[in-house]
Amino acid sequence: MTATTKTSTPMTPNRTSRVEATIARRKAEGGGALIGYLPVGFPTLAESIGAAVALAENGVDIIELGLPYSDPVMDGPVIQAATQQALANGFRLRHGIEAVAAITARVDAPVLVMTYWNPILQYGVDRFADDLLAAGGAGLITPDLIPDDAADWFAASDRTGLDRVFLAAPSSSDERLAHAVEVSRGFVYAVSTMGITGARSDVDSAARVLVDRLRLAGATSACVGLGISTPEQVREILGYADGAIVGSALVKALSDGGVPALGALAARLAAGATGIRAAV
Repeated sequence: MTATTKTSTPMTPNRTSRVEATIARRKAEGGGALIGYLPVGFPTLAESIGAAVALAENGVDIIELGLPYSDPVMDGPVIQAATQQALANGFRLRHGIEAVAAITARVDAPVLVMTYWNPILQYGVDRFADDLLAAGGAGLITPDLIPDDAADWFAASDRTGLDRVFLAAPSSSDERLAHAVEVSRGFVYAVSTMGITGARSDVDSAARVLVDRLRLAGATSACVGLGISTPEQVREILGYADGAIVGSALVKALSDGGVPALGALAARLAAGATGIRAAV
């Protein structure tokens, strides 16, 4: 594996989604996409760039780069601690753009930015979209932005062709799931369990039901996140979903053992993402 207010329906831009293409390629190979999350600026900005590169070099297909935020309502203790350290080190939003540019200059894996919405509003939605595109970024994952309130982001992402990944939860109604499928581009982020992020010993069975519901709503790319930490869990998820998203386990590996430990875990997780569909 190589590193490579309710609104009207958004327009379809003239740009192929590299994220969707990557997921489709991995499915065609008989596996599924492994998506790895790391926060920008942890332990330092330079080290976070090197760590993200190491993910791609060790089999992670898509990089999810988190922008540190002072009120991370969805993040568990491991990620909160890392982002708080990044903020204490002086992280600024422009550092996120710099990191995307540095990573995409070194590896081919698409880089999605995971961010709460308020920092983007403060930066300027159009300005951020333009800067992210210029840096080689693929798009945004926006955990606290619902499609009903995303008119500005729809306009900016339609203009630039950036992906927009919205979240779907087990508690979502069928109507809301259908809306998320309709407006997402890249994939729909299926939250595997209710609560905050963090590695768990098992993955909530609600994830499979949620992916089935997203399929019925028309989703062609549904990726599962929250709580995935082992190759066995990656393999389990990819038996029914198109991608597995790992965050806290990777951040902990980086915190405990630096880039070597991070790379070793990424390689083990990537092994779990290979040959899934041939085996089930």
